[in-house]
Amino acid sequence: MQSKLKNYLQLHLIVFIWGFTAVLGKLISIDALPLVWYRMSIAALLISLFIAIKKHSFRVTPMTFLIMTIGGAALALHWTTFFLAIKVSNVSIALATMSTGAFFTAIIEPIWYKRKLIWYELLFGVIVILGLILIFKVETQYATGMLYALLSALMGVIFTLINGKLVHQEKPSLISFYELSIGALIITFFLISQGAFTQEFFQLSNSDWWYILILASVCTAYAFIGGVQVMKYISPYTVILTVNLEPVYGIILAFLILGDSERMNPMFYVGALIIICTVIANGVLKNKGKLKKSSME
Repeated sequence: MQSKLKNYLQLHLIVFIWGFTAVLGKLISIDALPLVWYRMSIAALLISLFIAIKKHSFRVTPMTFLIMTIGGAALALHWTTFFLAIKVSNVSIALATMSTGAFFTAIIEPIWYKRKLIWYELLFGVIVILGLILIFKVETQYATGMLYALLSALMGVIFTLINGKLVHQEKPSLISFYELSIGALIITFFLISQGAFTQEFFQLSNSDWWYILILASVCTAYAFIGGVQVMKYISPYTVILTVNLEPVYGIILAFLILGDSERMNPMFYVGALIIICTVIANGVLKNKGKLKKSSME
């Protein structure tokens, strides 16, 4: 009982950390692309040390490496557009819009796994879009941020679906290492082409360095490995419901830490509540279906 409680509390801590990631993105003063480069590079280094300490092999097949390359590119674009959304709007807008990933998943997942469409997933996807439209109507000044967040949500779904298959072939830490490294390498080539690696690029304020180190270590390396670990002891039902609290934690943290810049029109919170409740309801129905299916077998 104590062990289960410990893992449940750790899961909530990890989801809380994911919510805090968006706040860090707003607190860090550098642009989105350099921010993602620092995050991916430092996190890849930390996870490589973890793999070396565990004495795991770094070897993968050429086909797996190719798939990881696509995953790394999707992850880099996912994080870059996510932080762009935060930079040009705010944390609340970005997190609420990111919840539209449920709609993209309802459409793409059946194609990816070659299964039938589930009617309630499509229905919930439409409701999420309606919630998004409500937010857009009252917060039109954040339209650019919402578009970036929509693209980020789409890339996040593609990245997740790729890893959904890779995780059955390779260790999660190895997948993470290669995808983070490849993503960082892709951004490196782009930054070189733009002549971005100047002396000023590496001259960050002390606060930026601290925030980036927290982002790369606690919010990326630790959260990834810890998230996989707790899934061994907690049911998927509990995991999914808890993960759906990420935008709730993030919006509350943003309001407490960033203050007035996160104060929104009351109708924004109505739209955000519609989106979040829909995503949670989807998780409940999906896991009830799995539990029912397993009980019949």
